[in-house]
Amino acid sequence: MGAIGLLFSGGALFLNSLMLLGKAEEKSVAFFNILVGLLQVITPVYLIITSDQSNWSMFNNGAVFLFGFTYLYLGATILKGFDSSGLGWYSLWVAMMAIVYALVFYVQENDMVNALIWVMWAFLWFLFFLSSALKKPYEAYIGRVAFVQSWVTLTLPSLFMLLDMWPIAKLQQIWTYVCVASMVYFVVEALLFVKSTKKEELLQEIV
Repeated sequence: MGAIGLLFSGGALFLNSLMLLGKAEEKSVAFFNILVGLLQVITPVYLIITSDQSNWSMFNNGAVFLFGFTYLYLGATILKGFDSSGLGWYSLWVAMMAIVYALVFYVQENDMVNALIWVMWAFLWFLFFLSSALKKPYEAYIGRVAFVQSWVTLTLPSLFMLLDMWPIAKLQQIWTYVCVASMVYFVVEALLFVKSTKKEELLQEIV
C-alpha cells in the first residue's frame, strides 16, 4: 500500500475511533469512509493494470482492497442504516487474510515490523467482527484500540515513508518496540475493560 493510501487510511481510522468513543457524529464520519474507500479501490485497480502482473505485485496491490472495501462497506452501512452483521462477517474474513499477510511478511520477507502491523490489523478487524456480527458491546474498547492503531500502524509510518525515513534500520527497530508496546497496551486495556464490565454487571444484580 502506498504512503498516501496509508496516510488517508490513518485519517479514516482516527475518525472511526472517535466515532466509536462517541466524540464524532456517525454520518459525517461515514462520508469520509466513503471517500477513502473509493481511493483505496480505484488506486489498486490502476496499480494492478500498470504492474508487471507478477504474483508478488498482485499480492501487495490486492491488500489495498481489504481496506478499501472495509471503508466503503462501513460508510454505506452507516449512511443507509443497514444491519452491521454483513460488515462483521466480512471483517472476520479480512482478519484471517491479514494473518496470512503477516505470516508472509515474517516468513518470506523477514520483515518483523510489517508482520506485527498486520497482526494488529487482524486483531482490530476481529474486534469489528465481535461488535458488528456478534453484537458485543465493545465499542469503547475498540475505539481505544483503533485510536492507537490509526497512529502506530498507519499515520506515522506513512509520514516516515513520505520523508524517506521508513527504511532506516534504527527506525525499524524502534517501531518494532512501539508495536509490541501497543499490543501490551491492548491486553492491559482488555483486562481493565473486562474487569469494569463484570463490576457493572455485579452492581446491576445487587440493585
